[in-house]
Amino acid sequence: MINYQEKLKKYLEITIKEQASDLHLSVGHPPVLRIAGTLLPLVKEKELLPEDCQELAFCLMDETQAPSRKERFLREKEIDLSYNFEGKARFRVNIFFQSGNISSALRLIPAKIKTIEELNLPPILYEFAKANQGFVLICGPSSQGKSTTLAALIDQINHTRTDHIVTIEDPIEYVFEDDKAIIDQREVGQDSLSFARALRSTFRQDPNVIMVGEMRDPETMATAITAAETGHLVFATLHTNSASQTIHRIVDSFPSEQQNQIRAQLSGSLLGVISQRLIPRLKGGLIPACEVMISTPAIQNLIRENKIHEIPMVIETSVEIGMNSLNRSLANLVKVREISLENALNFSLNPGELRMLVR
Repeated sequence: MINYQEKLKKYLEITIKEQASDLHLSVGHPPVLRIAGTLLPLVKEKELLPEDCQELAFCLMDETQAPSRKERFLREKEIDLSYNFEGKARFRVNIFFQSGNISSALRLIPAKIKTIEELNLPPILYEFAKANQGFVLICGPSSQGKSTTLAALIDQINHTRTDHIVTIEDPIEYVFEDDKAIIDQREVGQDSLSFARALRSTFRQDPNVIMVGEMRDPETMATAITAAETGHLVFATLHTNSASQTIHRIVDSFPSEQQNQIRAQLSGSLLGVISQRLIPRLKGGLIPACEVMISTPAIQNLIRENKIHEIPMVIETSVEIGMNSLNRSLANLVKVREISLENALNFSLNPGELRMLVR
């Protein structure tokens, strides 16, 4: 008789020990870790059979939840949840069906929330954490550290301001310990039915700061912008590649007759956009490269007048006030020998320009 709880415990302990970002449990493969962006199978472990993957997935589902997570998963065919592993670490888990079998993808959430400085993020983020109202967006492709950056910003506020912070997440990832602030963390599915609904109800919860784990639909976007306009500091994430693409994505989510109004609201409420990538370091591990856009009168005009394609030029020519292009960030990391030119070129949206900057 296989003890799947012990098996799961073993895999999670290896994940933590090897400082992997992810663990994959899939039929026909041994457990696979992602370390510094590369997938590495645990070659000493056996290939997982369909019943192994099923039982390991069921071990991850907390059956004290009502309604039963297992029932919900079998009905909906996929589920997001968080898993607290013996107080050592938390994992963000997605369990799903593929080809009739069950697979699990687990993202390691470190127990300690790192500071902006420890994460090698641009110092301008400290200024965003001091703001009283406005809209700050953390962007980038999937698995590029957006949640970790958000957590660092929220924890910076937690240690420096006597504010009420409400987070809306699916699932809850980092768990904050109240310091100067009161932090209420709400999980979609468990504490609220949707991001949009939870965000609307924050207006009656007296928050100073609102964190939205992900903006998935126009209703959530519109409510987040309104919250920023009405005296709240709002942080949110989007899966986009650059500041200009982020603004396009938000505006294009709305019907054409609403787009002028959204542009006007965005131009007035947006404080900044950080677009980040995690690049493999020469000495091991990952380091962020960041495009930073700060909302200035010039940026606000471009948003209002729908000249969003001109934003990269403003970013390029505003280094002295803290803005930075992704290419300039990558070039700086190459010059100080943190990353290789090859990796920088792989992550660049304009490799030709990057080569010139490095020269």
